[in-house]
Amino acid sequence: MSSIPSRVFVSRLAGLTVLDPQGDQVGRLRDVVVSMRVGTESPRVLGIVVEIQQRRTIFVPMGRVTGIDSEAVVLSSGTVSVRRFDKRHGESLAIADLFDRSVETDSGRAVIVVDLGMEQNRARDWLITRVAVSEPGRRLRRRGPITQVSWDELRGLSLTQGPQGADNLLAAFDKLRPADLANVIQDLSTKRRVEVAAALDDDRLAEVLAELPEDDQLEILQALSGERAADVLEAMGPDDAADILSELSEAEQEKLLDLMQPEDAAPLRRLLTYDDYSAGGMMTPEPVILPPNATVADALARVRDPSVTPALASVVYVCRPPMTTPTGKYLGMAHVQRLLREPPSAQIAGILDTHVEPLSPDATLAHVTAYLATYNLVAVPIVDSDDHLLGAVSVDDVLDHLLPDGWRERGMARVVTNGED
Repeated sequence: MSSIPSRVFVSRLAGLTVLDPQGDQVGRLRDVVVSMRVGTESPRVLGIVVEIQQRRTIFVPMGRVTGIDSEAVVLSSGTVSVRRFDKRHGESLAIADLFDRSVETDSGRAVIVVDLGMEQNRARDWLITRVAVSEPGRRLRRRGPITQVSWDELRGLSLTQGPQGADNLLAAFDKLRPADLANVIQDLSTKRRVEVAAALDDDRLAEVLAELPEDDQLEILQALSGERAADVLEAMGPDDAADILSELSEAEQEKLLDLMQPEDAAPLRRLLTYDDYSAGGMMTPEPVILPPNATVADALARVRDPSVTPALASVVYVCRPPMTTPTGKYLGMAHVQRLLREPPSAQIAGILDTHVEPLSPDATLAHVTAYLATYNLVAVPIVDSDDHLLGAVSVDDVLDHLLPDGWRERGMARVVTNGED
């Protein structure tokens, strides 16, 4: 059984599995709740924030923690309150609120909070006693070496928040999937959410934005400069970017589209002409497309690209040139399962599935859903009246539109390691 070390640094806890006494997973630790106190008194650690099923975050009192090691946090009981965690007045989240804070030492030296060390006192209460800090970088220099100081040696760690970076918060959650990082961001204050978004690179922010509710997407996008917002939209999948743009006024849409590269803006302009709940409104204009003389080896190399979603990677669409949508004449589709059974040198023109009729961009959500279910497909091609491929609708696009409004705010069911849904 895990024991509790004499001192624990908070960054080491982020993302750890939380287990019950039997070793079954309760969830994952996302943050530590502390109670700020008057003057230089060390904050008391109240408990941990644990993400459980359906992305719900709950509070577990620190007294329930019986073991901590490099792999997991162990609780004294598997029975926990599933009431959603809400930060109360006077409480702070160690990672979300205190990491990256600019403070001063007793000597007046400006430093940045990098990590927090907590330990138990004789009364078995957990307190934040040590703070890892570094000097701010100057010009092109990175931050200085990390040193440790006592909590009471610092000035500026209080409930009033000044400008705050996000480097160390993001480092703590660096390995999170975009959907999980989006869930963390949702629980931050508006101010902190904007700071974190500003610190993410364009590709990572694009991935996270796609997983956020519409209100949060717009809040973050509108807080960015026009040029940065355009760069992030370019990094997003065209269907996701078009969904965000559709929530803006026509003037705001046009302003951002004009700032984008013409080749990136063109597919978004096309997508915005379709109804949200039509095949055209749901499709991505960037499926995997190859000419008929491409080989099986060519096709498999394309679907191995990690930037292609699993649903889109299941099918290769074969068209005459040009190979960007709208393409030349659509000829058929090649299923990856079939490609795996063919010689690498074989041309894909000889193994096309021509029995799947493509749909028009005006097909309704109900029609697309029934079509995918009837033919056991995970994606379906969308063509215009002249059989030019416009894009593809995948099953994940359909699910986004079938789920109730606000589903991202409530979270979606996910499988945990003990096999329970």
